[in-house]
Amino acid sequence: MEQHKNSINLHIKELVLHSFEPGDQRRINIAVESELTRLLTEQNVPPGFAGGISLPAVKASAFQVTPHIKPAAIGQQVAQSVYAGLNK
Repeated sequence: MEQHKNSINLHIKELVLHSFEPGDQRRINIAVESELTRLLTEQNVPPGFAGGISLPAVKASAFQVTPHIKPAAIGQQVAQSVYAGLNK
């Protein structure tokens, strides 16, 4: 993650999603990007990231996926879990 003049560049090399249809995976990815953008904008960048940082991996916490949950809601949960992992 790099920060330059109030901008953030976040590059996710790989997001592993098992047991989801390809179309759902795309919608989940879009929701993850949208929710991470919202969290980083509204709740700020985690401490220590201001000078730029590169993380080989982020440990995200587990969450429950209930039957019939929409891909967008899954993506939001993934992003919130990743954001929490960035703050550890």
